[in-house]
Amino acid sequence: MNDTLRFPFYAKLAFTLVSLMAIFTILYFGQSIVIPILLSLLFAILLRPVAHFLKSKLRFPHVIAVIFSVFLFILVVIGILTFISWQISDIANDWDTIKNNLSIHFSNIQEMVRDNFNLSKGEQKKLIDDATKNSIETGKNIIGSTLMSFTGTLLNLTLIPIYTFLFLLYRTHFIKFLSKLFKPEHHKKLKDILFQIKVSIQSYIIGLIIQMLTVTALTTIGFMIIGMKYAIVLGIITGLLNLIPYIGILFAGLLSIVATLTGSPDLSLILGVIIVIVIVQLIDNNLLVTLVVSSKVKINAFASIVGIIIGGAISGVSGMFLAIPIIAILKVIFDRIEPLEPWGYLMGDDLPKTYTWHNIKLPLFDSESSSETSQIITDVKAPIFTETTTETDEK
Repeated sequence: MNDTLRFPFYAKLAFTLVSLMAIFTILYFGQSIVIPILLSLLFAILLRPVAHFLKSKLRFPHVIAVIFSVFLFILVVIGILTFISWQISDIANDWDTIKNNLSIHFSNIQEMVRDNFNLSKGEQKKLIDDATKNSIETGKNIIGSTLMSFTGTLLNLTLIPIYTFLFLLYRTHFIKFLSKLFKPEHHKKLKDILFQIKVSIQSYIIGLIIQMLTVTALTTIGFMIIGMKYAIVLGIITGLLNLIPYIGILFAGLLSIVATLTGSPDLSLILGVIIVIVIVQLIDNNLLVTLVVSSKVKINAFASIVGIIIGGAISGVSGMFLAIPIIAILKVIFDRIEPLEPWGYLMGDDLPKTYTWHNIKLPLFDSESSSETSQIITDVKAPIFTETTTETDEK
């Protein structure tokens, strides 16, 4: 007796939409719980080879290997943060110089506005005061929300190492739990999914680390060439903030521009900072992201951008950082479950054919010819479309 229920398309669509709404609602309202767990899972996957090396090669007991792995991770993070805070304190000591140089630039801008728009400095000051009159209350709200966010961040910094330790410690326990959810005939597929998820996430995080180190090195060298003060710490900050999609490099650029005011009020130094950041970003976006990061997860640009936007809307910077790994995990699962395979293909980066244009090989992503569309549909063996395509070709 077949107990399978078959629903019409509109019912399946309604169930899918309700499920998606429920998932996004849970993620939005439960982000303070879910986000630290997901971050800890990524770090646990990254640290798994370290714990395995300590356990298998150095004969550490399992618990000691896990503790030592997490402790090394914490030491690296604390070392980076300590170096950055130490350097930023030196920048803060130059605050008087920054204010003087900033007032010089502000005075130059006022003179430029006066010469081009016939607005005196008094009129400009009045316009600025009117524009910022209602900003005091807004500033208080921003400070309050920032303090709350800082408190939540401190809590997460405490919970994430604990969660990471527990994920590594109970790794076998969690795998056995997953195996008990599925019938024995599906265990082979489950093992394949878990293995591919581990490989994809480890490769992606290692790719991010390579990207971060390369951006840090290029930015530091560029800042040294133009004679920037604090070039090393600004390069490290740029590399770290570059891990945050879109907005990270903007904050790094603004901080670097402010740091130029610790030396000279010369505008050429600010222009040099902008040129260095633009060049590094061109190298990063067109070379590093393609060869080092995107090649690890095989996700197309459309799925990446949409995922980052959705992640940012749900949980801000943390959601944007987690978007790509989550999409990579979903793609691995979708590719190995037959009803969901089309969605895995939609997320993937299908390597296109190339064509030659002025001796330059370019990717051929699409063609407008109906014959090629017919051939693509025939190749994927979709009978529902084949008959319609044939009739179109005959006409």
